[in-house]
Amino acid sequence: MLVSRSHVVGVSAVLTALVLAGCGTRMTKAPVEDRGASSAASSSPGVVVAPAKPLPGAENAGKPGYYTVKAGDTLIRIGLENGQGWKDIARWNNLDNANLIEVGQVLRVVPPSAAVTETGVVTRPIASAAVIPSSVASAPKPAASTAAPVPAPVPSPAPAAASSEDDVPFIWPASGSLLAGFDEARNKGYDISGKAGDPVLAAADGRVVYAGAGLRGYGNLVILKHNNTFLTAYAHNQALLVKEDQTVRRGQKIAEMGSTDADRVKLHFEIRRQGKPVDPVRYLPAR
Repeated sequence: MLVSRSHVVGVSAVLTALVLAGCGTRMTKAPVEDRGASSAASSSPGVVVAPAKPLPGAENAGKPGYYTVKAGDTLIRIGLENGQGWKDIARWNNLDNANLIEVGQVLRVVPPSAAVTETGVVTRPIASAAVIPSSVASAPKPAASTAAPVPAPVPSPAPAAASSEDDVPFIWPASGSLLAGFDEARNKGYDISGKAGDPVLAAADGRVVYAGAGLRGYGNLVILKHNNTFLTAYAHNQALLVKEDQTVRRGQKIAEMGSTDADRVKLHFEIRRQGKPVDPVRYLPAR
């Protein structure tokens, strides 16, 4: 068969067009990022990788008077477990936002001017309540308020003078029977029975360092700081009658008993020495 030159040229032109069309299709395909190659390059000789930025306070890790933040921590819990108020810790560490703490961050948990022994014991008289910067004036992750109006402090007889910080004259915070005693692993205080609305009393003179519902497992909670040695905690209340930084007297009504975050109406009461829960039987008077 004879094929004309014009026919050959035409076929060639068609084939060339098809090839070019195929190349054009491949060119419009989105590029794929090779993360493995990128990672390998970052660790190759001659490639400089910027070091990770150290967390705040890292240079103080392990020192007495400092605490390294763990997963699940809140400033409220850190304060309770170190015998301090969360606002004080926020101020000592210049925290603009008490919600923004990071795992691995190291926080000062004693006053800046306090002398701290190797065992973490603070040897400085308790400071009076200080003015808190407005930037940290609200509790971390506050729950909806259930607090009743705060009544005027009720005068009470002056407690017996304590000869040392270990001799705080505690009283029972409620009149009900004991439902559960102290167990360091399972129950860090006493559970005391009662009816909804029964009075909850301050076990000793002190300052309110927390009043709210921001600590899981405690419901509506009041924490009092008595001195550099002792805190007391009052949990599961139906109403709180005090506010943070308020000074209270021994025997003053600070809350009403309830069942928030609990299976029944009760008061969960803790005494903490240097932030560690201790058996209240060592400090409460015999009934």
